Amino acid sequence: MTKRILITGGAGFLGSHLCEKLLRDGNDIICLDNFFTGDKKNIAHLMGAHNFELVRHDIINPIYLEVDEIYNLACPASPIHYQYNPIKTIKTNVMGVINVLGIAKRTRAKVLQASTSEVYGDPEVHPQKESYWGKVNPIGVRSCYDEGKRAAECLMMDYRRQNGVNTKIARIFNTYGPRMAVNDGRVISNFIIQTLQNQNLTVYGDGSHTRSFCYVDDMIEGLIKMMNSDDDFFGPVNIGNPVEFTILELAKKIIQMTKCRSKIDFLPLPADDPVQRKPDITIAKDKLNWMPRTDLTEGLLKTIDYFRGILQST
Repeated sequence: MTKRILITGGAGFLGSHLCEKLLRDGNDIICLDNFFTGDKKNIAHLMGAHNFELVRHDIINPIYLEVDEIYNLACPASPIHYQYNPIKTIKTNVMGVINVLGIAKRTRAKVLQASTSEVYGDPEVHPQKESYWGKVNPIGVRSCYDEGKRAAECLMMDYRRQNGVNTKIARIFNTYGPRMAVNDGRVISNFIIQTLQNQNLTVYGDGSHTRSFCYVDDMIEGLIKMMNSDDDFFGPVNIGNPVEFTILELAKKIIQMTKCRSKIDFLPLPADDPVQRKPDITIAKDKLNWMPRTDLTEGLLKTIDYFRGILQST
């Protein structure tokens, strides 16, 4: 049966891949984006499809649509972008989610909230399980995003309990791949761009802090499996790759893979930057039969090729 699916933030990195996959599966897709960080180039190849519709709209403002499912991905996800206008960021995470939930309540649509590993803050538990409540600075420079996403999870659960809305929460860990923005400031895109331009790589801190990187195709599969899971399983669920790397290991790997001569510059660690990040994906394995299949080398090769093409075309 064909479903009418709304994807907010659909012209962004993750959103565009989600639009593409769900469209290919035969669904009618409404891609909604205000293009603050999204890019029309990401979904240009979908524009000719009869079952694809693009709506330019800021989800902070109400909108009335008839849909069966909603993936709420609307929010800048990199520190550079979400700290550019922190008030706008937290509005998107609170008012935007309220508007999304309003659509879901009225149309009885199922809604999936793209939450984040940042709800765990700078964790005291490693790896991070969904039962961990987190260690977040509520007044720091990252709180517009971290606390905004925590508030969004609260709203999802309250609409579920009070209004019977069919909600689901997926906590996304670091994701990478083609269509990442060149200027988004995330570590993988930063390192690849710097090496391809023969610049030194900027590592914040001593490089011993860790991240776990999930390739975009694996992430999209996990989100769709969460949406299609039994209604009595609503999360939260961690979606990410549990293989952990230090940032220094990542920097050296990208230098080796790009065969560049870049060196590494060490800069001070930004405020409230998590020291460790690694998902426990036991629940995703058990409930969704999901785990990532793309190793870092394979994913980086595809991502490096993408950025090389972008730089050559500019």
